[in-house]
Amino acid sequence: MKLNSRTKFGVVVAASTLLLSACGGGGTSADGSGTPAKGGTITYLTIAEQFNHVDPQRNYTGQDLAFFGSYVNRTLTSYAHAEGTAGAEVVADMATDTGTATDGGKTWSFTLRDGLTWEDGSEVTCQDVAYGVSRVFATDIIVDGPTYAISYLDIPAGDEGSNYPGPYKATAEQQALYDNAVSCDGKTITFKLNKVVADFNYTVTLLAFAPVPKAKDTGEKYDDAVVSNGPYKIESYVKAQSMTLVRNENWNPDSDPVRHAYPDKVVVNFAQDQAVIDSRIIASSGEDAFLVSMDGIQPENLPTVFGDDQFKNRRVNETDPYALYAAINVKKLNCLPVRQALLVALDREAVRQVAGGEFAGDFADGFISPTIAADYAPNKVLDGVQPTGNPDAAKALLEQAKTACPDVYAKATGEGLVYDHPDTPTWAKNAAVWIESMKKAGIVLKPNPIEPGKYYSVVMDEALQGDISRGGWAADWLNSSTVLPELFGEGGFNISQNKKDPAYAAYKALMDDALAQTDRAAQAAIWKKANQYALDQVWAIPTFFGRSQEFRGGNIGGGYLWYPFGSHDYDALYVIQ
Repeated sequence: MKLNSRTKFGVVVAASTLLLSACGGGGTSADGSGTPAKGGTITYLTIAEQFNHVDPQRNYTGQDLAFFGSYVNRTLTSYAHAEGTAGAEVVADMATDTGTATDGGKTWSFTLRDGLTWEDGSEVTCQDVAYGVSRVFATDIIVDGPTYAISYLDIPAGDEGSNYPGPYKATAEQQALYDNAVSCDGKTITFKLNKVVADFNYTVTLLAFAPVPKAKDTGEKYDDAVVSNGPYKIESYVKAQSMTLVRNENWNPDSDPVRHAYPDKVVVNFAQDQAVIDSRIIASSGEDAFLVSMDGIQPENLPTVFGDDQFKNRRVNETDPYALYAAINVKKLNCLPVRQALLVALDREAVRQVAGGEFAGDFADGFISPTIAADYAPNKVLDGVQPTGNPDAAKALLEQAKTACPDVYAKATGEGLVYDHPDTPTWAKNAAVWIESMKKAGIVLKPNPIEPGKYYSVVMDEALQGDISRGGWAADWLNSSTVLPELFGEGGFNISQNKKDPAYAAYKALMDDALAQTDRAAQAAIWKKANQYALDQVWAIPTFFGRSQEFRGGNIGGGYLWYPFGSHDYDALYVIQ
């Protein structure tokens, strides 16, 4: 899943040995400790002007999946709301269990619980789930979300993707293709897949598999006003101002063994100043004691927050589930020596320092975190790569490019390359390091700051994306099948645009081989090889395997980093009464 587009620099994917901070002990003092209780209002602050997406089928950043999955959208299965490795356990949510696989794992069935309702009190049906999933196929309208439904469901492919165009444009014949792959029998929904997917019950935790009532679907506009089947509903949503969630009086807690629904109201205030967010939560005075930051902590404030025990019950500093990197638009930079020069020139130590030094994490050697132990092996990094950059080695590579691909060389050293990044103070400092690193090697870099809440919508649009785009990725579940195909293959987040690269054919063969493997050890060996291959082609520049920091006011309890998303477990947060 995509890294949230706000301030985090860190990168690590969920580790089986990860231990996360506990939420604080008993008592009612304004220090983040207390006993979980119902009531009150939690107010979240963010620099972003909006959520990346509210539409469940378009929602694909870890933070937003965690937020809406906690409060608004329910799925067939979900991750447990628990600390540490227990939070990576898949549990039954709308379904009565975690699914039944037949046909060797090519067919999966889930039966809905009794008592599932929409916010208007009407029943959530099997047909609502099937319709929600069908929206993923409308790729001209439902953009930016995960595409596992398109990849996995047994629907014939045409010359330009699936033969099923989604529910808005499908003919009766095309709709029949979908209905054969996704069918309902009473409360039981069955998915017929085109391959063995042994962990499909993890796939359906994604909000792309959430139900949507057909009669309430407004297409692209559904992104502004979704219908809730969770414990809260959207009372108001004004971009660049706020979102308010209130209790969904028609949510049936007896049908929901997953969520606690502690606060009476949830408010998100957008377009806040990052420095002001930190200062208000550090002071935690009056109403500010009920605030939670959605953007981590500014690097300059990390020593204060983590150097003083008065904050010990209000802070989190843990490995998160993301790999941070800079994707290189291979369509625009179809010259390996230039891409190699970018890699060699970058002063990653300086990037690390503006990200918070020791709080940012360790240098990465690829795109699979060592915490996916089965799939990770140390990669050989290109000769000449040094922590502080190597401008001389980069210049030598540019000399090769001058002959091998003079047009790309001229662009890199003349008019310049465009570097996409979120428009935040922290990322502005990051961009300055990139610009200075490249300048020393003779490469011209031009920053392109993008409003954080719109960042992924921009960089995933080929017409708007620059030459280099900041990105981050976490495994959707603990298998690199949800990493490498997504980033550099047929998945939904290939912002490296590498499919026309002559080197892509060999990489695709590795992907096809890995995805066809039923032997997990054999599959892991292929992922290791493919990780090295992607690094060798410099389709992206890895930066760190790192950490995340979260912070909340003194009257908010329940804070920890939710293992699968690298975000707050929003359902666990409560107001200390």
